[in-house]
Amino acid sequence: MALNPFEMAKKQIEIVAGVIDLDPYILKYLKRVERSLIVSIPIMMDDGTVRIFEGYRVHHSTIRGPGKGGLRYSLGVNLDEVKALATWMSWKTSLLNLPLGGSKGGICVDPFKLSKKELERLTRRFTAEIINFIGPDIDIPAPDVNTNPQIMAWIMDTYSMQKGRSVPGVVTGKPVEIGGSVGRANATGMGLFFVLQGLVEKLRLDLKSLKIVVQGFGNVGGTIAELLYKHGCKIIAVSDISTGIFCEDGLNMEKLLEWANQGNLLKDYKNNNYNLISNDELLTLKCDVLIPAAIENQITEKNAEKINCKIVLEGANGPTTPIADEILFEKGIHVIPDILANSGGVCVSYFEYIQDINSYFWKLDRINAELKRIIIEAFEETYKISEERKINLRTAAYIIAVSRIAKAIEWRGIFP
Repeated sequence: MALNPFEMAKKQIEIVAGVIDLDPYILKYLKRVERSLIVSIPIMMDDGTVRIFEGYRVHHSTIRGPGKGGLRYSLGVNLDEVKALATWMSWKTSLLNLPLGGSKGGICVDPFKLSKKELERLTRRFTAEIINFIGPDIDIPAPDVNTNPQIMAWIMDTYSMQKGRSVPGVVTGKPVEIGGSVGRANATGMGLFFVLQGLVEKLRLDLKSLKIVVQGFGNVGGTIAELLYKHGCKIIAVSDISTGIFCEDGLNMEKLLEWANQGNLLKDYKNNNYNLISNDELLTLKCDVLIPAAIENQITEKNAEKINCKIVLEGANGPTTPIADEILFEKGIHVIPDILANSGGVCVSYFEYIQDINSYFWKLDRINAELKRIIIEAFEETYKISEERKINLRTAAYIIAVSRIAKAIEWRGIFP
């Protein structure tokens, strides 16, 4: 049975609390979310029937600024998953020292079984149901699993129509034509690349000589695979929801990405030199860098001993359980934690947000330069603490992130 993601998130807080001697009251505070909203979403389907879906929006912490977090459409969405993801967003924004909090949302639905019009009605009704829960100074949604710029555009339009004026700052990840930012689509993958570069330099490895395995071939996995391929790395395996593909001599990422970008699944890709492998087999392949970029709870106590790499670069949120973390650390594997590794998305979302607020937009070179500066500063601070205290990178990152929020709680105090 998979570990409850919110229980996993709370366990991670407890681990760091013991390291930094966190005030018991603040520990209790941070193990709870500030507020949760559950809404029913009735939708008129194209055939005239009515279906009711369930949606969620959770604020874990807004102590340092408005909530920030994605919105996902998936049958796996439930309240505890959204609570966990909102919690991880709090750590992510704090680690990067952004003036934001942590939030998350989702709808329990298979979006691939809805028409475009049904998807639009679902999105607009959900927005109307949570309209008092979001806003530029309250909570700013963004794309996540199975959501995209079009869905963000519908949210922005619905919110704006209710407010009587255009409010581009209500969401990020929008199309550029209505206030979106250049560089946002590939930001998470770009952040992964910058952080990996940083660790590779520390470990005195040659980036071009590395063998890479990527679990998940969506926006994040596809982007980091493409970036590493262009920098000379050998991508020996990738996977999507249908299967994994493996070739010891390396995959042709240009052709695979072209195939995937047309909406095709890897299981239907034809190449006699490639072998189909299961997700379990993919995770335990011998490689230099393993990039879990799919969903949570992928590296657990059941398979951690079999992980055979030098670096785990977490593209997904919560892919490694706490027990697995301990096992990997004992094996000498460097795990770059999700709250650092995949924080490029929220970083550039922040850039988009402040561009919208100021009605002044940046060029791509400035976006990437600012992203690299912020994420490398966070990496350097995290790495320094991990070396000084002889602890893993996740605990070091949590020390920074939790300490900042704890200090903010101390300064603000308890109202009334």
